[in-house]
Amino acid sequence: MGENTQRWNELAAQIAVDSIRATTAAGSGHPTSSMSMAHLLAVLFADHLRFDVKDPHYRGNDRFVLSKGHAAPGLYAVLKAAGAFDDDALMSLRREGSPLQGHPVPIPEMPWVDVATGSLGQGLASGLGMALAMRMDTITARVWVMLGDSEMAEGSVWEAMEATAFHGANNVTAILDLNRLGQRGPTMHGWHADVFRDRALAFGWNAVEVDGHDVDAIDRAYTGAADDERPTFIVAHTQKGHGVSFLEDKEGWHGKAVPADKLDAAVGELGGDRHVRFTPPAPIDIKDATPFTPSDVARPAYDKPVATRKAFGDAVAWLAGTDRDVVVLDGEVGNSTYTEEADAVAPDRFVQMYIAEQCMIGVQTGLQALGKKAFAATFGAFLTRAADQIRMGTVSRADLRLSGSHAGVSIGEDGPSQMAIEDLALFRALAGSTVLYPADGPSAVALTERMATLDGISYLRSTREATPVLYANDDVFPVGGSKTLASSDHDDVTLIGAGITLHECLAARDQLASDGITARVVDCYSVKPIDVATLRTALDETGHLVVVEDHRIEGGLGDAVLGALASTGTLAGTVDKLGVTGVAGSATPEELRAWAGIDAAAIADAARTTLGR
Repeated sequence: MGENTQRWNELAAQIAVDSIRATTAAGSGHPTSSMSMAHLLAVLFADHLRFDVKDPHYRGNDRFVLSKGHAAPGLYAVLKAAGAFDDDALMSLRREGSPLQGHPVPIPEMPWVDVATGSLGQGLASGLGMALAMRMDTITARVWVMLGDSEMAEGSVWEAMEATAFHGANNVTAILDLNRLGQRGPTMHGWHADVFRDRALAFGWNAVEVDGHDVDAIDRAYTGAADDERPTFIVAHTQKGHGVSFLEDKEGWHGKAVPADKLDAAVGELGGDRHVRFTPPAPIDIKDATPFTPSDVARPAYDKPVATRKAFGDAVAWLAGTDRDVVVLDGEVGNSTYTEEADAVAPDRFVQMYIAEQCMIGVQTGLQALGKKAFAATFGAFLTRAADQIRMGTVSRADLRLSGSHAGVSIGEDGPSQMAIEDLALFRALAGSTVLYPADGPSAVALTERMATLDGISYLRSTREATPVLYANDDVFPVGGSKTLASSDHDDVTLIGAGITLHECLAARDQLASDGITARVVDCYSVKPIDVATLRTALDETGHLVVVEDHRIEGGLGDAVLGALASTGTLAGTVDKLGVTGVAGSATPEELRAWAGIDAAAIADAARTTLGR
């Protein structure tokens, strides 16, 4: 046995032992899923993954993504051996306040993790995003992604497989830990490695099969991956619980810790506890960035009606021309969301993801992990397809800048399959999110510009129709603010809208004026956070609010207003919510707003009713 072979096997045994020890101490976790990949991790971290454990954010580091996030004990074990933290930290696994959570999370105390994983099927797309960020910065580092065989049933994996090959990301190596057993029994294809090898080849990858417990074969596969001009997919035949007789390839152990009374026996079969330490290969040296020359694209300005989706596209193109870190992703609707304008300005930072929204958000998550200000856009309805990726973005503490166009029934004749009418509810529910809904071109530009500096997930909802200009091009739109477009000292009612319904509120105000009713009109362009003070003042001064939204009546602007008011204490007055309650069909935008009861006539009627006039 060669020196390297023995060194790798010793490290793998320690990873397995530490995975068992930590999970037994925690009383929960996934030791057997960690043990199946122990040899794969040992060879990778000891001799192929080039990174500085003391400077995990160094831009020249290779990156590792544990897509099978439940195998976190194995990752923590190898990081301990690399000197990231000590054994006391490892043994705090899953305990309150410990950075070693049940699945990896990129918090300040865990800087060796770039993206959160655990919801299966997402790691490869994030890895692709990192690889593309490296390419944009001309950094020749590599990305290694560890996949589990159960998650290969997820369509999002195959979206990422195709996209990785299409984008020629030859600095991506995916390692499939083919251990045969899932949570409830055998996986779909068991140990039929050829199934995954052949599929990878068909998708345009280099693909190889290895014995996942033969460290020399693993080393050869890793070396070959770095030399191939294609992304490489390594199918590693492994055993769950490898090395311990009562765990190895046994059903019923998924997610279960070894009982304390069996701990010594399990550790003994692996050769006992060890204290192996190693230093990973040094990362590559990176050169200083070349000087960036901003484009001559001017900040967009409007004096005629324009669709807010168009203003968003103009704004991101302008941002891409002024900031080298701005990246724009499109879901093959760039001629509708107008992200194609960014393609014209900065084609090297425009990423076409086609109709693969889950992959698009995953790639965006990887891009931002390496410092990119990534904007992604598609129809708002289609973003809901990637709801889990977006949700996991909050766990990753990711800065995701999203734009959903074609909002509400106002899209018209295309019909309900294209209508975003649940999106506000989704984005409002996300921890730390910002939800913005401009009503005209200048506000759309200002809010898109503001998104570039926001932390967390931000969502800009845009309208298909061209809308009149309401604001000056230099007006300021603070997040958490609102605009009052009409008011007096004797207003009878307040009409509250955002986006398209703000224009309907203004038209309703004119209708009410003919009846002697004076209406205040408030633009809640910031749906979350919302302008609580202005709303409370409006209720106190007018006594009646009518909130109108081109969205399901549940979970959108109306509920945001009610929630905000409820937080201010005792209330006196009325709040009426107007929103979409049925399933629309095809019709003109005007007809559909009338059908939904959110047009000017319906708003005026609601105000008259609440006032008893």
